[in-house]
Amino acid sequence: FLMIRRQPRSTQGVSSAASDVYKRQIIQLSEEMLKSLKFKVIKSAKYARAGDLVLSHGPVSTPVYMPVGTKGAMKALSTADMESMGCQIHLANTYHLDLRPGPKKLGEYGGIHKFMNWKGNILTDSGGFQMVSLNELMNVSEQGVTFKSIVDGSTINLAPEDSVHVQNQIGGDILMALDDVVHVLTTGPRVEEACKRTIRWLDRCIIAHARPKEQALFGIVQGGLDKDLRDYCLTETAKRDLPGYAIGGLSGGEAKDIFWRVVAQCTAVLPKDKPRYLMGVGYPEDLVTCAILGCDMFDCVFATRTARFGCAFTRYGIIKLKKADNRVNFEPIENSCQCYVCKTYARAILHEMLGRNPVALHL
Repeated sequence: FLMIRRQPRSTQGVSSAASDVYKRQIIQLSEEMLKSLKFKVIKSAKYARAGDLVLSHGPVSTPVYMPVGTKGAMKALSTADMESMGCQIHLANTYHLDLRPGPKKLGEYGGIHKFMNWKGNILTDSGGFQMVSLNELMNVSEQGVTFKSIVDGSTINLAPEDSVHVQNQIGGDILMALDDVVHVLTTGPRVEEACKRTIRWLDRCIIAHARPKEQALFGIVQGGLDKDLRDYCLTETAKRDLPGYAIGGLSGGEAKDIFWRVVAQCTAVLPKDKPRYLMGVGYPEDLVTCAILGCDMFDCVFATRTARFGCAFTRYGIIKLKKADNRVNFEPIENSCQCYVCKTYARAILHEMLGRNPVALHL
């Protein structure tokens, strides 16, 4: 693993006026990265498609929902639990793993797969989302992002090169390029600045990538709700012939019809032979709708977080097990379900355990 972070370079305007040498370097590195995954659409129906994605740690059937193990583990679930449920890939958070245990320790251990004893695939995000979730603790410039650590208050500098090198050491199968993220409802010049900076940062991430044949680097399409900026970012990102592409900066409070319109705009332009990852989306209706629109990959903390609040997903909708009417309900969560919990526990016992017994969060 590469243990030394390269110094960031000033690249203001580099994507529009880059030297021929720089352009050729990006093209060459992009070609190397195409070897890091294989993707094949096996069946399609209009825009929706089912596919096979093959990564370093095995195949992934798409469309796929990736549960989020922020710090390298699912809350209230073990690695064995994830395997028994047939999970083929999940997500880990670069910002949090950079703080603890740190990329140096993960690199020395042999990467995150060995660290958590996980045989499947892992996607690591870039740390860009924390620009929104930790907005009050960060500053952004052309060089990168400066965060205040949530652990000890120290200053953390995250340039595009830093993000990629940390992800190289973490050892995920898919890496995300660092993007300049603004809240989806932001308007004005800041949206255009973030959109165009995302492309400049993408070029820096491509050049900084130390393991292009092993780890697939995805670029992220930004542009907020502005159609023209989305078109610009789509065109520029697709020019970098990457292993896969992500749609970012959505599902933050915008109206559903506007959200779905932007997703449709993106899937209509992104290459048909590459996986498309819709970031941060996890509501059941959005998963179905956006898979129909042509997205292949999704992630969100919604599933595990909602479970910790005492809610269960069923084919008939969400059941809130903390509600009083479940106190004397001796039916399973779902009668037709063959999972361990539905075959073993009634709603009444789960109702009593929630909030009192940590085992309920696991169940």
